[in-house]
Amino acid sequence: MSPELLIVIMFVAMIIGIFAGGHLAFVLGGLSVIIGYIGWGPQAFSLFVQRIHVVTTSYVLVAVPLFVFMGFVLEKTRIAEDVFKTMSLYFRRVRGGLAIATTGVCAILGMCTGVVAASIIAAGVLAIPPMFKRGYDKQLVLGTVAAGGTLGILIPPSIMLIFYAAESGISAGRLFAAAFMPGFMLAGLYAIYIFVITRMHPEKAPMAEDAAEKVPLKTYIASLKSVLPVGILILSVLGVIIFGVATPTEAAGTGALASMLIGYRRLTLKIIWECAIKSLEIIGMLGLILIAANCFSTVFLGIGGQEIVTELLSESGLPPMAILGIMLFILFILGMFIDWIGILYICLPTYLAVGGIMGWDPVWIALLVCICLQTAWLTPPFGYALFFLRGITPDEITFGQIIRGCLPFIVIQIIGLAICIAFPQIITWLPTLIYG
Repeated sequence: MSPELLIVIMFVAMIIGIFAGGHLAFVLGGLSVIIGYIGWGPQAFSLFVQRIHVVTTSYVLVAVPLFVFMGFVLEKTRIAEDVFKTMSLYFRRVRGGLAIATTGVCAILGMCTGVVAASIIAAGVLAIPPMFKRGYDKQLVLGTVAAGGTLGILIPPSIMLIFYAAESGISAGRLFAAAFMPGFMLAGLYAIYIFVITRMHPEKAPMAEDAAEKVPLKTYIASLKSVLPVGILILSVLGVIIFGVATPTEAAGTGALASMLIGYRRLTLKIIWECAIKSLEIIGMLGLILIAANCFSTVFLGIGGQEIVTELLSESGLPPMAILGIMLFILFILGMFIDWIGILYICLPTYLAVGGIMGWDPVWIALLVCICLQTAWLTPPFGYALFFLRGITPDEITFGQIIRGCLPFIVIQIIGLAICIAFPQIITWLPTLIYG
């Protein structure tokens, strides 16, 4: 059987398996076994064992459960609640201020967790009830929480960037430095949209009755004191990674310990146990998908898939920007149906090869890929952020309302991606300044 036909069978069967309701890990793993045996024979199984060994012994990936644990500790000790109160206080006189504050909280939670589920659940539990009570437009509220929560997969310490670094060989510190400006740019674009839409339609965000009342200066100072420790934690953990003082794994371990020290007044053995179990659940799910995606990618590469696709793109005669557009469009479409880990490990080898042929900056391409994959959390029918949000909203909220609320923010994400393509310095400036 020709390699071209095997590749077509692989991806068609993958789509069928996912639409049939199969778990991504089992679909990718099962196809890896079947296509690997057809393409190579029994020796394919020994390659799978090698890939599993590489994944499970990766020192860089040890940082993932530690960062997740750090985020859960900060959430369970109600530090996220302190951050939300502080942000709400500072935006109390701005129309749509609660929604803008929620975006800011999501960005901060993203720097604490690197996990979308934790960010959405924490922000949703804190922000949705007061915004609904104030009379905010439901779709605006739902879109704000869902889109803000996805910032956790892009703003460092993003676990997506850690996975990308482990697979591509690019320094995790360089990727973290490159992600700061795009991540905060997207947060800024969300806030600008909220600010503009609530002025065009004031009924979407009624002002609080006490918005005009003056707040004593000491109240503002006290609110800052409550969030100062978490700010120091974030800056110190990310700083030692970016400036090469410590590896991501070492910094993650330090951050996990520091998070317990910061929240020690509210920390109990029960909370530590819950955070540890939740971290294990998440890393177990991610690890299973990661292993299956690695095996799938191994089969794809082994039957010549990378060479076929790379040659097809690089020798198509299309201008480089058109090729880049096709690559990102493929990611966007796959994001509607597949988890980002599967997409990353399936597409990354080919994209790295094409980027090398085109002479593109690998850090620039890395962030474009990650920004594009961020949309995978919001795009129906299988955007995970949509399901996380549905799980914490009142029963009267429909899935259709959640989708409609997210649509403007998907457009904003695409606009942000286009800005980063047009102005590569947004991505490359900080890592170039730090690393040269």
